[in-house]
Amino acid sequence: MTSEELQAIIAAGLPCEHIDLSGDGRHWYATIVSSAFEGQRLIQRHQRVYAALGNRMQTDEVHALSMKVFTPAEWAASNA
Repeated sequence: MTSEELQAIIAAGLPCEHIDLSGDGRHWYATIVSSAFEGQRLIQRHQRVYAALGNRMQTDEVHALSMKVFTPAEWAASNA
């Protein structure tokens, strides 16, 4: 899987203002900014991303995904 494919999958299942991905095709590192994360705890945010991936984690299409997840306000504050 390419980073473009993975980004499209996540964006199709979760409205995102920003997605940055790097990885080797199996092990991925993602920074995801979404207003859908407003009012959610970290685990809930991760669950939203996993839901967008569907069964791709179970079928090993995506072996590992390390995430940093932000609301737009958190993202803006971290880049100020």
